[in-house]
Order: sequence, then structure tokens, then C-alpha cells
Amino acid sequence: MNYYREVYKNRSVITRLEKTDEVARQRATSQLWQLWFTQKGEIGRELLRRSQSFLDKGNFQKAEELLTEAIKNYPDFAEAWNRRAVLYFSLERYEQAKKDCEQVIQLIPYHFGALHGLGLCLLALGNYQDAIAAFRQALEVQPYALINQKLILECTALL
Repeated sequence: MNYYREVYKNRSVITRLEKTDEVARQRATSQLWQLWFTQKGEIGRELLRRSQSFLDKGNFQKAEELLTEAIKNYPDFAEAWNRRAVLYFSLERYEQAKKDCEQVIQLIPYHFGALHGLGLCLLALGNYQDAIAAFRQALEVQPYALINQKLILECTALL
């Protein structure tokens, strides 16, 4: 099935992120991550699994090479971009992480992980106003994500 048709079909999953019922929110969060990780089927899932295996072993170069190759072959594979952003952020390569987060958001505007990650990158770069804006966008998607509320307060204190 076409990935974007699947997203449209699961729009109700996105709206469940706003529910007061924590179990419903957790289920919706898991369903969205599952959708994003399986966007390219078994091939994509295996690429992400292998890159995570390299990360777990501390082989950041191999993980980066694999994710970059995945992005080259599947430029619309948002989770490959997101995983590489996480890698870059962990290596304190904040500008590169920021650019990858922005690409994910361009592909999936409601990708709460990338919105949160963008905020973290902007915070690390000292761009507090834009970080606040990114965390607010993440809160629009996941209103009960307390970490984003906390980070908005931290950024505000740094202004």
C-alpha cells in the first residue's frame, strides 16, 4: 500500500495523540513509530536495524555510511533521515542534525520526534527563540509531551 495513503488512513491515530487517555496516546505513538519505521517495508526496516546495530557497537562511521546510502536510495524515507539526525546530534554535529530534522519535517510535518529533535538542535546551537518554536510545534502534535513543555521553560529562562 502507498505510504501516504496509509498515513491518511491512519489520521485517527494522529488525533489520538491529543487524547487525555494515556494508554490511547501511547498506542498511537507506537503505531506512528511503526508506520515510520516500516515505510520502505522489510528493506527499510533492515537498513534501520543494521544502522542501530552499528550505533550500539560504537561504529558511528558505518552507521552514518549506511544511513546516508539509505537516504540516497530512498530520499523520501523520513525515518532514515531522522535516524541520521539522531546520530549527528549524539556526535554533537548539531547543524547537520538540524538539517536532517528539517528534511524529516518537510516529508512528515507531524513527525513529533523530528520536531523535538529540531528543538534540541536549536537549543544546542543557542538559538533559543527558534528552539521554543520547534518545541511548540511538537506540542501541537503531542500536547501531553511534558519534556517539550519543560524545554520551552528552559529556553525561555535562557533568553
